[in-house]
Formats: sequence, C-alpha cells, structure tokens
Amino acid sequence: MSIRAVVWDVDDTLFDYTSADREGMRRHLAAEGLLTGDETPEQALLRWRQVTDAQWARFAAGEVSFEGQRRDRVRVFLDEQLSDIEADAWFERYIAHYETAWALFPDVLPVLDALAASHRHAVLSNSSIHVQDRKLRVLGVHDRFEAILCAAELGMSKPEAGAFHAACDALELAPHQVAYVGDHPEIDGRGAADAGLLSVWVNRDPVYTGVDAPAGPHRIASLVELPALLGTDSRFGAPSTFG
Repeated sequence: MSIRAVVWDVDDTLFDYTSADREGMRRHLAAEGLLTGDETPEQALLRWRQVTDAQWARFAAGEVSFEGQRRDRVRVFLDEQLSDIEADAWFERYIAHYETAWALFPDVLPVLDALAASHRHAVLSNSSIHVQDRKLRVLGVHDRFEAILCAAELGMSKPEAGAFHAACDALELAPHQVAYVGDHPEIDGRGAADAGLLSVWVNRDPVYTGVDAPAGPHRIASLVELPALLGTDSRFGAPSTFG
C-alpha cells in the first residue's frame, strides 16, 4: 500500500536547532558574563551541548520531567545548586537569545509545498507541545500539520514504538501507510523502522558523514530527495542516495 502521510521530527529536521542553540547560547553567555574565564567560547558551547544531550537522555528515559531536565541542564552547566526558580530564570534568559536565531532549513518549505497535495502531514517530537506548538507557529508552518504530538504529553518518547503508533493513530492510518522523517539514525531512523513505518533518516549532521545507516531507515542527504523516495512527482529531479 502506498504511503499516505508523512510524520516529521522538528528539531534538526525541519528547524535548525543546532545553529539556533549555539548562537543563542553564545549570546547568552556573553550577556551573563560567563566568557571571561579560562574556557573558550567553543569549549563552553561544546560543554553545553554535552550537558543538554545527557539531560535530554534522562528525560527520554522517563527519569525526569521536561521542566526538570531544563533545570538540571542549568545546574550541571553552571555547577551550582540553584533553586527551581533560579534555574528557570536563567533558562528563560537563554531562551530569549535562542529564539532570535530560529530558522527553518532552506529545503523545508519547497518539500512541504511539493507534498502538500499528495500526502497528509503530522509532527512527532521528543519535546513538549508547549514548546513545539509555539515554535511551529513562529516559523510559519503550524497549519501544515494535522496533528502535533510530543513526548511530554504522550508519556512516551521515541524510539518507543508506542510513540510512533500514537502518531499513526492520530492520522487514523496503519504504520505501513506512514513515513517518518527525522535526523537521528537511532532514535528516529531505527525507531520508526522497528515500529513498522517507512523510516527516512535525513543526515544533516556532519558527525554522521561516512557512517552507515542502521538497518531499516532509508538515508537521504537532503529533503529534496524525499518526494522521489515517496514516489511523488516533483520539480526537484534529484537522484536518490538513500540506502
């Protein structure tokens, strides 16, 4: 049976999270006077990313709430025992800088336009609806999606099969009728494949250059390849490199 819908990851798939996070944190650290020690800006940004990844993994595993992982990111990064109010305030000041750098990847709108008439669309994110709903509105693509599902409200996160199946249920489609597009080879790629969806890994991160795709997902280098993979005529004409 043909694919009738595409479910999308958001961060680093549609939205350039990595660039916005780096630029927002760079501005925030400068504003907070935290770039005056022995640590270089690049070292501080790398450490922030490592702390973020570690705390996000705890959230995905159900060990901490969405708000809790944010607070713990601040506490670990600063190495301070801040109160919830203090940690929330620090994070909100970072968010103000981060949001000024929000942007879609340049291949997103052309592909959403190309698939608008042929496929239904939804979002499944390991974030919270409060965050992603607003983000998609600010970026001007909220109305492109029939449903927006997030781990914080679902009570489960990718790569759990139940998270992917919840998105299929929201569309009233079987998993084999749905494609999932995400940037992480395991959480998105293998997770969606194991759940029975057509799994598409868009490899945007240079860290994965030369890395073989895990069993199951199709690998593409850009979203311009997606219409051909889905069997949809498009103006792109790009040869597929998935494998």
